[in-house]
Amino acid sequence: MSVQAKPGMTVDAFLAWAEGRPGRYELIDGEIVAMSPQRARHARVEFRIQTALSRAIADAGIPCEMLPDGMTVRIDPRTAFEPDALVRCGEPVPDDAVEAERPVIVVEVLSPSTASIDFSDNLDGYFQIPSVAHYLIVDPRRSAVIHYRRGDGDLIETRIASSGELRLDPPGLTLSVAALFER
Repeated sequence: MSVQAKPGMTVDAFLAWAEGRPGRYELIDGEIVAMSPQRARHARVEFRIQTALSRAIADAGIPCEMLPDGMTVRIDPRTAFEPDALVRCGEPVPDDAVEAERPVIVVEVLSPSTASIDFSDNLDGYFQIPSVAHYLIVDPRRSAVIHYRRGDGDLIETRIASSGELRLDPPGLTLSVAALFER
């Protein structure tokens, strides 16, 4: 649902507009879009994936950090998304930052209101960022993870996993698919 038609709004203008404003928003092709409230199932799975990514980073001992929802990822000058979780490597994001640059892994938890965006705009958008190696769409209803992985050239490989492990290399993380859906 669009809350304000400002075709051509830039990400910088959007971030200034959103500062201190209640609610959550994304910017898609210059248009501000309100994000729907989360259902409990979504929130639980989102928390599990955030926790699993944090543990995997610690277990691997690599200089990366998991950032939960709330961080903005700039796709282009007029588009910015707010994923449910992301992993970036290198120096930590400054404490006062609202934007996470150079994500390596981006995660969206599927919900009925976002499914069409997650499989189209977000899929295309996240892979416009050269640093993105993995885009995970976590489907709580099917207890499955759709794993898009950057391959050679412009190839994007897809795997649907409902069991086993996901190997996310780079940066060198392993996640148990079952653990993301356990109660």
